[in-house]
Amino acid sequence: MATKSSVASLPADQPYFDATAYGNGPDDFVTDLTENAAVTHHQLVLGGKTIRYAARAGHLVTVDPSTSKPAAKIFYVAFTADGANNDARPVTFFYNGGPGSSSVYVLLGSFAPKRLKTRMPQFTPPPYGLEPNPDSLLDKTDLVFINPVGTGYSAAIAPNTNRKFWGVDQDADSIKQFIKRFLTVYDRWASPKFLFGESYGTARSCVLAWKLHEDGIDLNGITLQSSILDYSEVTDPVGLLPTLAADAWYHQKINVTPRPELPSFMNKVVQFAQGDYAAAINSTQPPDWSSQLKTLQTLSDYTGIAPSVLVALGLVGVAGNFGNTFLVTLRQAEGLALGAYDGRVTGIDAGIAASINPLSGSNDPTMTAINGAYTALWNKYLNDELKFTATSAFTDANDQAFLNWDFTHIDPTNAQKGSTDGSRLYTAGDLAALMALNVDLKVLSLNGYFDSVTPFSRTISDLQNMVQQVLQDPELMKNITIKNYPSGHMIYLDGASRTAMKADLAAFYDSTIAARGQARHWIWMPQREDTRRGLRGLRNRASRCSAPRTVAFRANTEPAGQ
Repeated sequence: MATKSSVASLPADQPYFDATAYGNGPDDFVTDLTENAAVTHHQLVLGGKTIRYAARAGHLVTVDPSTSKPAAKIFYVAFTADGANNDARPVTFFYNGGPGSSSVYVLLGSFAPKRLKTRMPQFTPPPYGLEPNPDSLLDKTDLVFINPVGTGYSAAIAPNTNRKFWGVDQDADSIKQFIKRFLTVYDRWASPKFLFGESYGTARSCVLAWKLHEDGIDLNGITLQSSILDYSEVTDPVGLLPTLAADAWYHQKINVTPRPELPSFMNKVVQFAQGDYAAAINSTQPPDWSSQLKTLQTLSDYTGIAPSVLVALGLVGVAGNFGNTFLVTLRQAEGLALGAYDGRVTGIDAGIAASINPLSGSNDPTMTAINGAYTALWNKYLNDELKFTATSAFTDANDQAFLNWDFTHIDPTNAQKGSTDGSRLYTAGDLAALMALNVDLKVLSLNGYFDSVTPFSRTISDLQNMVQQVLQDPELMKNITIKNYPSGHMIYLDGASRTAMKADLAAFYDSTIAARGQARHWIWMPQREDTRRGLRGLRNRASRCSAPRTVAFRANTEPAGQ
């Protein structure tokens, strides 16, 4: 265990070998209850200053909150600055999404002390390399990367099985228990606390943040990267259109002269998508384009696809079809398909490759471009530098978890906000409820322009709707900041975007910590009946103590590096 003065008193590097078999199937479990970790010591130069830090790779055991019996063994990697005052030093908990993804993608790609070198948006061939990360967040916060049950080396402890933790609420409860255990083991209960979730990890953050609050653990900030907060909007073509136009812009297929800068073009397309385009596709089903020729032509100009082809292929206003068909159509004449995770990336879509779905899982051109580098460098980094070795294979992504996931969800009002197939999962309400109670909480939303899996325009709409319709308190808009970058789903894989993200995150941490205790405070205590009445009741009662005023929604559309 670390002392309050952090890791300065720890001995030299302590390698660890783990012979436990970590199965990743739904009915797998372990019986081992040890909390061991490999501990190594390093240094990193950031902004001309040398930061000495300890890295821990190992397990913590979570317990059932009712019985206090062991529930799961969670694998994590933590980077903590030496000699820091734990009561003042922020700690941030990171995770990816899926569901079923380990945290290896965000760990090696974003803000840890080391990062992998890629050639994004081109394919990255071997030999691969790791390098010190000048964009690391270690100068602002300690970093803890969590691998949920069934990923990495994490597993249920008997008599539990992995599937017990595979669900929206079950998963959030499990991660909450891990965070509580980490705060205890490393004496971090008084530290400023942040969450950083990517993709499904943003839905996880909303639910987790509320559950932490219910357990008396309030957060300072939440970073939502590549958000998916309302699954019912996934097939909405209005929110997707700006991203497809960004793809067409990148591949120089748009018919707009002179060629605009990306942020101004995106502003224009968003207005069109929410205006003329939305009106056209909502007028009749299917839309009558003979009476909407001007709108159809504009759609063609913005997407780079001829009007007749748009109509013939059903690319216009057909939910669930627009995106995938566009990605294989834009450069079809060249035998190429665009990546869903990053539309800048292309893959061969001719010959035998055309018989393999280019948009399915690891076959997506984006994932194909970097998966080899991730697999090789993670194993090398974990074994050689973090000095954790195991007999089990590391599970970077677990399809079994996704296929067995319970997407039902009970929100803070005790309402069902999910469905078994995941099509109606809504977690923005959890975040809204938390923001109504923790009025100091700050939210930073990050998206890539070229990501059609979690489109940036849809994220903005979801957050605006959350504040205006669910929370109904414009005052709290000031606590949400939105940044967009010329990158894809994994924004940090683009070098210029990652550097811009670091600057935005550094400002976020500085302003959030500096603003502690400066926000307004509502002097009321919510009771269970308030929760049952719903978020509207919470807001109405809270507003008696503070009248809302209109605040501009801060959506930055400046691209990184430009």
